[in-house]
Amino acid sequence: MTQPTDRRIDRLVSLLAKNATVVMPGAKLADGIGVPRSTIYHWVQGLRELGVEVRGIQNNGFQLRKLPDVLVPSLISPELGDNPIGHKIIHYFRTGSTNDVALSLVLEGAPHGIVVVAEEQMAGRGRFDRAWYSEKASGIYASVILRPALAPAAAPVLTLVAGLAAHHAVTEVTGLPADIRWPNDLLINRKKVCGILTEMSADIDRIHGVVLGMGLNVNHRQMPAELAAVGTSLRIEGGKTYSRVQLFVALLKKLQHYYCLLLEGGSAAVTERWALASSYASAKRVRVVTPSGDFLATTAGLDPGGALRVRRDNGQEEKLLAGEIVEVK
Repeated sequence: MTQPTDRRIDRLVSLLAKNATVVMPGAKLADGIGVPRSTIYHWVQGLRELGVEVRGIQNNGFQLRKLPDVLVPSLISPELGDNPIGHKIIHYFRTGSTNDVALSLVLEGAPHGIVVVAEEQMAGRGRFDRAWYSEKASGIYASVILRPALAPAAAPVLTLVAGLAAHHAVTEVTGLPADIRWPNDLLINRKKVCGILTEMSADIDRIHGVVLGMGLNVNHRQMPAELAAVGTSLRIEGGKTYSRVQLFVALLKKLQHYYCLLLEGGSAAVTERWALASSYASAKRVRVVTPSGDFLATTAGLDPGGALRVRRDNGQEEKLLAGEIVEVK
């Protein structure tokens, strides 16, 4: 489905989840939602394709075999409470790119805190227009709309905010030892498990809207051959499946926490905590990749604005505002 998920499907998930211990007659579900019984059967089949285990009992009804792990609002919103980020969640079973959807909503005037999430992306992307592998119902592919009262120069710090949120959500929920690589990668065992893409609409002196796109590999059994050397998933590293619902709720709560830290404590409060969470912040031997060429250097900490300081082998120090780094082993 390339349109937002029908709220009535969300209602079906909610009814099944709330009555997980009983068999729900198809006719009762249909009447409660206001659709024909044939529609219920069609929707149930679609949910099964996403891994939702719904048992069909002939001439009786449907029953969940276990709680579903789909990122629909009815399962996420109650866990978020009054968290401003995620006050409205727009869910897709399938879309091109959640960032594209969110950017169009920004141009339409969508308010702060709206989250777009998809079970599958057909054209997910990362930095430098790289494709992002978005296996169906296995990861978290989400974009968050922010309306910060900040100057465009502060935008790089928002990427660090997202990195901190992902780091602490993953470590708290899974216990896996995550690391952050400047500017936007979450790593486990030196392999990328989450990427962040920050895009914005701004004037010279004011940000109109920011879209934070996050792709987190959760329950992928394996990565494509071309990505296996550099990419991984929580399942691959932890040896078990994880609740995407629990991780998504934790991610949005942590994002709210660090966003408030930025607004209340300024950029330095974020960069200080980022440096504590990242082995890449200082004394890391890296290859710096920039549009103008590559060079070897040693990281020397972040400046308060989120730029990475690096020291070349000749002792020259400079600040990186863009580009990426790769550890030299």
